[in-house]
Amino acid sequence: MQNNRKIKNALISVFHKDGLAPIVKKLNELNINIYSTGGTENYIKKQNIDVNRVEDLTSYPSILAGRVKTLHPNVFGGILSRRDEKSDKEQLDEYQIPEFDLVIVDLYPFEKTIKSNASEQEIIEKIDIGGISLIRAAAKNYKDVLVVSELSQYQETLDMLNTNQGNTNLEYRKRFAINAFNVTSHYDCAIFNYFNKEEEERVFKHSIRQQKSLRYGENPHQKGSFFGNLDNMFTQLNGKELSYNNILDIDAAVNLISEFNETTFAVLKHNNACGVASRLKLVDAWKDALAGDPTSAFGGVLITNKEIDLETASEINKLFYEVLIAPSFSKEALNLLSKKKKRVLLKQKNISLPKVQFRTVLDGILFQEKDLKTDLKTDMRTVTQTKPDNNQLTDLVFASKICKHTKSNTIVFVKNKQLLASGVGQTSRVDALKQAVVKAKSFGLNLKNSAMASDAFFPFPDCVELAKDAGIKAVIQPGGSINDQLSIDFCDKNRVVMVLTGTRHFKH
Repeated sequence: MQNNRKIKNALISVFHKDGLAPIVKKLNELNINIYSTGGTENYIKKQNIDVNRVEDLTSYPSILAGRVKTLHPNVFGGILSRRDEKSDKEQLDEYQIPEFDLVIVDLYPFEKTIKSNASEQEIIEKIDIGGISLIRAAAKNYKDVLVVSELSQYQETLDMLNTNQGNTNLEYRKRFAINAFNVTSHYDCAIFNYFNKEEEERVFKHSIRQQKSLRYGENPHQKGSFFGNLDNMFTQLNGKELSYNNILDIDAAVNLISEFNETTFAVLKHNNACGVASRLKLVDAWKDALAGDPTSAFGGVLITNKEIDLETASEINKLFYEVLIAPSFSKEALNLLSKKKKRVLLKQKNISLPKVQFRTVLDGILFQEKDLKTDLKTDMRTVTQTKPDNNQLTDLVFASKICKHTKSNTIVFVKNKQLLASGVGQTSRVDALKQAVVKAKSFGLNLKNSAMASDAFFPFPDCVELAKDAGIKAVIQPGGSINDQLSIDFCDKNRVVMVLTGTRHFKH
């Protein structure tokens, strides 16, 4: 082995002790001296294994309620000493400091403590000082020292001890050092973001350690990865591995369905809803969502906020789709849907969605709060002489929710809590409206007395003129144009309802 190092002395001080027993037993078997502190020291003694107390090495006890245990030259000297430097060796001999060839140290569970709703003082006490310093020191000196910095490395460490009988090579030590710096940088990032909650728009620091390689990115010639933990949000019950594009559509679907409390089904394609409906029965919600655009639904992502029953599953099973997401599936429904092995079935867990967004642009990052504003009836200011009735108000709210989650420029048509059509991602709002009209007509959907939502204001009355010709009877838009009155006047002349919300919902 290249640059072989024989482990003679090991320093062990860990929070997570699961899987540690076989390691210390093997170290003892190999006649490797073990040094330890506090709880870890007691744990090792319970394995009937001799252990040297770090406080005997430093001549200082653990002080300040355990805040200071290992911060001492006799510890860090043994870790940082360079084996090929004569003067380092002479100083270790002078001060009777042992060379540490193996350091097994993990960190206090800072992020887990935050999630447990602990008090601020409890959280602060979980900011590791000694542990992170030991890990950094050992990683810096990887040419001579092997550092094991987290529980996930215990088994590999044990395998190494069994296979190589306590010998390590440079490549192995460097790989563990890289992981150690990954651990410490992530830890520091978590601490900074905890304290920086009020200033997060000024400094961008983000760290996600879970990485999953994907088959490819948006296209087969692009590499792709997902950084995150999908298992936190979903249980995958069936189907192939998720692709880059699947994950983008799933994100759009989950954010859209979060707007609805009543029984709702949505169908998405390329991040945009092509069908949405709310009904008393789930199967009816599915049928009416599909009716909005059965062509685009082919190969799409489906999502609902209610359990999939057998009746609904039987209808869904007639369509080719990529992904189906629901909070639960009945046993019978799951058995039926699982027969198509490639179709992805995701059981969505009850978890809060992030409230901020990041996007890479140019040579930097764009940060923003997510658009968390949902337009409600109470947000609507009627600006026309004709007032909306209750059904129109309901459809205007429904349309606005969909519009908010659709690529700009967008126009959305809704009637009786069903998406009839939408124009998405157009360079002009007029083109978006024309696209939506054509799409509704192509599927034989009647726009008469339907409601329309726009993600931004109308600079001219041309959109409401076209909408009126298509049969639209109620319009929701943010307002704010210097020409708002032109659109309002047209609606008044033609008995079309218009409400303003004051909130724009661009989605680029």
